Amino acid sequence: MSAEPGAAGAARSGAGARPDALIVALDVGHAHAAQELAARIGDAASFYKIGLGMLTGGGLAAAMALKEAGARVFLDMKLFDIPATVEAATRGLAQFDLDFLTVHGDPHVVRAAVAGRGGSATRILAVTVLTSLDRADLDHCMIVPGAPGDIAVERARRAFLAGADGVIASAQEAAAIRALPEAEGRLIVTPGVRPAGVAADDQKRVATPADAIRAGADHVVVGRPITAAADPAAAARAIAAEIAGA
Repeated sequence: MSAEPGAAGAARSGAGARPDALIVALDVGHAHAAQELAARIGDAASFYKIGLGMLTGGGLAAAMALKEAGARVFLDMKLFDIPATVEAATRGLAQFDLDFLTVHGDPHVVRAAVAGRGGSATRILAVTVLTSLDRADLDHCMIVPGAPGDIAVERARRAFLAGADGVIASAQEAAAIRALPEAEGRLIVTPGVRPAGVAADDQKRVATPADAIRAGADHVVVGRPITAAADPAAAARAIAAEIAGA
């Protein structure tokens, strides 16, 4: 279930974008709605994200159903706690053979998640700076001074050193993260992606799918532009075509 070695580099060297570069965020209220939505999307996508908002609505059941149907699954839990708790939570989730699991990018959290993952194929992705935050938000949270992008790049570097398989970062930081020596062989997954002309909603640091891939992202996460479309399959195919053209 893990990504093949060197696939990210091949995609950026002209071999074309990964066929599973598009991750569709199934940000709906419960597992039944998620499965219905995935059925409407059909073969237009093969990789789905299950987020924290669906956890109490059968999110793990939805993840397992998607896996059984042959899809890849990204469980976006953004775990954050003391190391022992993160390790235990990751150990429990890793048994479901999910492809990606997110944790906050603090080194002690990443190390604990990697330990909990053990020998499973689940890849640990570290959140750098949420794409819904700007400098004013970081000030309110008492985060260290500096540009959000600079903070994201440094958090990515430290997460890689702690053992993360990849990071969650906006397209605005993807190129700088990709240039880090520590990023060799690691994944960059970019949320906050919106096709040109589509509303940013609650995202503040956004990019188009093609721009994100050109900046160095291996995968882009797209939710409402697909899931709220009148024809989700057509919307997913259009974004996949844009990614392929990048």
